[in-house]
Amino acid sequence: MEPKLVNFGSSLPVPCVQELVKEPLTAVPPRYVRPDQDPPFISNTTSSPQVPVIDLIRLLSGDSMESELEKFHYACQKWGFFQLINHGVSTSLVEKMKVEIHEFFKEPMEEKKKYRQQTGDIEGYGQTFVKSEEQKLDWADMFHIITLPTHLRKPHLLPNLPLPLRDTMEAYSMELKNLAMKILNLIAKALRMEPNDMKELFDEGMQAMLLSSTLVTFWRL
Repeated sequence: MEPKLVNFGSSLPVPCVQELVKEPLTAVPPRYVRPDQDPPFISNTTSSPQVPVIDLIRLLSGDSMESELEKFHYACQKWGFFQLINHGVSTSLVEKMKVEIHEFFKEPMEEKKKYRQQTGDIEGYGQTFVKSEEQKLDWADMFHIITLPTHLRKPHLLPNLPLPLRDTMEAYSMELKNLAMKILNLIAKALRMEPNDMKELFDEGMQAMLLSSTLVTFWRL
């Protein structure tokens, strides 16, 4: 029996931003103007709470593990997120990923259309979760893809991506999975859980990436 693929819903087709900017525009198209959002708040003070910074090397080092683990536990409990430094993911791999995604978005439209979202799906080339023709849009082109576990991959997407992006994404995906499991195991340690509990719960968890012409986002469920 073939595995059942995951579907998160559908998204309406939208204009390609990279094609829009080729036109002689005199103003930003109305669908991309966001008066509903407050202007960014910029503070010039140092009194605001700072996002916790967690050092993975210290978390894995015998001498500093306990103090860093306490800090890590506090960040998870009180903040729900943190900045991770010395995470061990190759800097050259991260930069290679950025460069090759940038090259992907520079491909001709006919080439990118090979990976466009299919009817009733949000994976592929095109903005996600667009439900109406009046909905405000992000000023970016996007590519959403499930990378792990491998049996959830859509056959027309990652397996067909051009080289070297395909191999780079494979390597990046595994690096992030390994890092995610390290973090989950440390959460288990902070919570006094059994070491293998997180592995049993999340080792086959879903990993997805949302790539855009401006950034790369990764998440794991």
